[in-house]
Formats: sequence, C-alpha cells, structure tokens
Amino acid sequence: MKNYQYRDVNFRGTIERIMYTTTNFAGELRDKYANVYLPYGYDGEDCERRYNILYLMHGGGGNPDCWIDCCKIKNMLDYVISVKEVEPLIVVFPTYYKEKIGRVGNPDAALERNNVMFFQKELVEELLPAVEKKYHTYAEDVTKEKLISSRMHRGFGGFSMGSCTTWFAFMQHMDYFSTYVPLSGDCWAVECMGGGTNTKETVDLLEKSVIESGYSPNQYFIYAGTGTEDPANRALTPQIEEMKKRQNVFQFNEDFAKGNLHFILAEGAVHAYEAVYEYLYNYLPYLFKNE
Repeated sequence: MKNYQYRDVNFRGTIERIMYTTTNFAGELRDKYANVYLPYGYDGEDCERRYNILYLMHGGGGNPDCWIDCCKIKNMLDYVISVKEVEPLIVVFPTYYKEKIGRVGNPDAALERNNVMFFQKELVEELLPAVEKKYHTYAEDVTKEKLISSRMHRGFGGFSMGSCTTWFAFMQHMDYFSTYVPLSGDCWAVECMGGGTNTKETVDLLEKSVIESGYSPNQYFIYAGTGTEDPANRALTPQIEEMKKRQNVFQFNEDFAKGNLHFILAEGAVHAYEAVYEYLYNYLPYLFKNE
C-alpha cells in the first residue's frame, strides 16, 4: 500500500456547501448541508463536461466537515487529479444525522444503526437529486430513471459508521451506485458489529441483495479497507473472508483493476481518518474504470 505525503499543489479544487431539506424521525422538516469538493477547472456554465461522483460519509459523532478537518483528503484529491492519476471527480461529504447538532447524547450503537438505516431514504430521494441537479454529473436529470442509468459513474463510501452506511447503501441502492468504498466498518444488517458476530448470516444477506438486484459481477465494485490495529478489523476482516467464498457474486482480486472485491489490511493502521484516507488514495485510480 502506498502512503500519501502532503504535496504543494498549484491547481487546487474548491469546497462549497449545498443545502437541502429532509425530515427527522418525527416527520419535522430540517435543513441540512453537505460539503462538495469540486476539482480544479470545474465550470458551472459548462454543461457539456460530465464528472464521476463519490459520496463519502463520516464516522459516528461526525458531520460533513469531518473528512476535510481530520485528514489531508483535499490536498490528496488536488494532487492525484493534478498529476492525472485520477480523472477529475466530484466528492460529496454529507451526514446521516438529522439535526444540525449531530449526535445527541453518548455514543449508542443501536441508535447509530437506526440513524444510518433511516438515512437511506434521504440519500436517494433528497440528497442525490439536490446535488446532481446543481452539479454536472453523468445524470442527464434527477428523475429516478436518469439517476439509475448513470449508476456506473456514482459511488458511495465512508469511514466507521460511514462504512456501515455504505454496506446498507450496497444492499438497498445498487440501482443508484456501482462503486462502494467501506473503510473500517462492517455490515450491521443483522446486528451491530454483525460482520464479526454473525458473519455467515451477514454475508448471506449481502449475497441475497446482489442476486435480487440482477446485476452481474462486472457491474458493482467493492473497495474495502481497515488496519491491523483498528478495532474494526475484528468484524470487517471475517466478513470479507466470508465474502471471498461467495465467488458467484464477490470475485476477490488483489489486483485492484480486476475482480469486484478488494481489501486493504494495513499493517499498524488505527481507527482514524488519517489512516483510512490513505486506503482511498490507493483505490482512487481504479474507481469508475469499468463502465
């Protein structure tokens, strides 16, 4: 695995906020924002050029600013685009919390799981249309049909509970996303930390969701990662190992350009944005290459 070092980049992208409206658990309207990374040279008046788009979720207790505040992700994006390792893309940093103050009270795994599950409807019905109506993605418009037809140019990923969010998006929204980047977090579809405690049952559900989607293995791609010193390793690694056995749907390959399941287990890496953004750095050149 390559490690990223800060670079002084002359051609820098920009960060801006987009506002949209959703509802909380009580059905009350709430205004929310997401941060949007726009690559250097993005021109809002140029309707001809289209961009791949990656939605990237924070971890528990976070907000849309976490990725940008806690690691060198913007500098890394600027660099890989400027040296042409990666085609210019749009990256969106949302939140699964409904209230502006984010998490209320002490960390609670069951409540976090509920938040992540409740976010799934908002993701495709409110966030995607708000973002892709404003920015030039491959969606010709934000009807359900056009969002689905552009799925090969759209991905979802996240760190920790954002990784949990990613696994739920994989199971529920394969029509909208082709690419998934779950970093340091397992699938909680069966129960909290179920990738480790109920590994077979968890992977059964992942396999079932793929089969029911009707997509073939060359139409969806998973780029997962964690560290040997990361507590998430205890649940994510067994889940990935079980997924490797289901070769009818998950075709593991250590070459990131081949297969549809990839996994980085970084020696000594811990549970932190500064660790997981480097997994993304290694994966970025391979995302959206399988149209």
